[in-house]
Amino acid sequence: MTRDDLQRRLERLSPRGAGAAITVRVLPRAKKSEVAGFMPDGRLKVRLTAPPVEGAANRALVELLAQVLEVRVAAIEVVAGATGRDKIVSVLGLAPELVDARLRAAGQPKAAGRGRRRSPSR
Repeated sequence: MTRDDLQRRLERLSPRGAGAAITVRVLPRAKKSEVAGFMPDGRLKVRLTAPPVEGAANRALVELLAQVLEVRVAAIEVVAGATGRDKIVSVLGLAPELVDARLRAAGQPKAAGRGRRRSPSR
């Protein structure tokens, strides 16, 4: 199933046509779980602390995306690639434009702190 096929299917399943399909590249066993931004080919890169064992990484992916997208966990499902690093994830209840905006905001590097600078010792 291609991403476009999945998008058409989501539009039929979602009450007001609000839904999106996301292609994701998962990097398990990372130091920190985070949305790391988009790859040049358009896939979302996600780092997860969970190991790729017995669905732990898939559960962690769903929970992280639910938090970032501000939706319920039940609105997110891994529909393809459950045993690989590359996955297709469906998100119900949000317009694709809103999903894209929230993921891009989450994948932006954090601004450096604006704390006091210490002058060098003399």
